[in-house]
Amino acid sequence: MNDIYTLTDLQNWKRKKPPIRLGVLGYPVAHSLSPQMQNAALEKSGLEMRYARFEIAPSELQAALGLLTGLDFVGVNLTVPHKIAALPLVGETDETAGQVGAINTIKLERGKLRGFNTDGKGFSRAVREEFSVDLRDLRVLVFGAGGAARAIALECAKENCERLVIANRDPEKANQLVESLRGFFAGPRVLGPVPRLQAVAADEAALRFQIANTDLVVNATPLGLNRGDAAPIPARLLAPHLMIYDTVYASGPTAFVSGAIEAGARAANGLSMLLHQGALAFEIWFDRAAPLDAMRKALL
Repeated sequence: MNDIYTLTDLQNWKRKKPPIRLGVLGYPVAHSLSPQMQNAALEKSGLEMRYARFEIAPSELQAALGLLTGLDFVGVNLTVPHKIAALPLVGETDETAGQVGAINTIKLERGKLRGFNTDGKGFSRAVREEFSVDLRDLRVLVFGAGGAARAIALECAKENCERLVIANRDPEKANQLVESLRGFFAGPRVLGPVPRLQAVAADEAALRFQIANTDLVVNATPLGLNRGDAAPIPARLLAPHLMIYDTVYASGPTAFVSGAIEAGARAANGLSMLLHQGALAFEIWFDRAAPLDAMRKALL
């Protein structure tokens, strides 16, 4: 199913066969692989419904979510740029979504919208799968301060990572995210001359110093979604000791992943995070274990 629906479609919704009762809302959304993954899960689980893409502009988000409550939907996922904007539009959120300030999963129950965030746990499971390490053992540098970056940073903090640095083009946003996590790093653990929690400018001089004190570099920005996007960090700064995780996934390697491999570093794109956050969303919607193998095969 490659159809992309719009707000106009929702306003004139006709019952499909099998019914579309799940979807992903984004802008743009054509790149999303969630439908093939979730439809494989629905089929494997014997659930007679479908999952589709919905291209919803930021100005249309409130109207779209309002329409879903009357259309027998089970739930939806949210991707760029809706994760933060949707938070005040749902009736209640789980603890993680409230802490992150962003949601990526909505469940509809009795006409009400409940918001969740599965990005952090999905990221943690992806890192374990790709690199055979746990976040608690790593010094992590995260690029970005938006919805995905917030979820990833919070998960790193909750899992008591060795060190966490937030780099962003807007230093104020990076500082705000760091301050919101300060309580997780208040213990006696000391790492010599470098602070355990820090916000830095996303410029080459600052990043060169940080790379020497980093194990895992994460791109949690949309850079790489469009062909021709620059990598979030110049390839000349990458080093063989690094693990690189790009939350963006594409048909081929992103510039970030390609540069990392050329530098001798280990690198992975966002497919594994998509898989694990999607499995967690499936479990929220249906209160049953997700068929992870079927979902993984659908992404290959």
